[in-house]
Amino acid sequence: MELDYSEIGKRIASRRKMLGLSQEQLGEMADISRTYMSSIERAQSIPSTEVIMRLAFALDTTPDTFLVGAARMDNGEWRDVAELLRGMNMQQLSLARSFLTWLLEELK
Repeated sequence: MELDYSEIGKRIASRRKMLGLSQEQLGEMADISRTYMSSIERAQSIPSTEVIMRLAFALDTTPDTFLVGAARMDNGEWRDVAELLRGMNMQQLSLARSFLTWLLEELK
């Protein structure tokens, strides 16, 4: 699957506007500059996974909202999981990814 960064930028901008935030406000919330925020929305810059995660957190949604255009809304459990992942080092993240991959395979 190839990501369409133009669509990702549009989805981020749409969610930002829906919440009544400026690029500068969102940038502050996600700890990125307004110019970088603008570049992401115009598909001039490709955001890292970390930046996508921070934007999703700041915009109170899930990364898949931006990446594939679908949101999995729930009672906030994804936010709790994201907070747990945020504090992990690379080795711990790798282990968490392996576990989640295994879990998804088991649920099929």
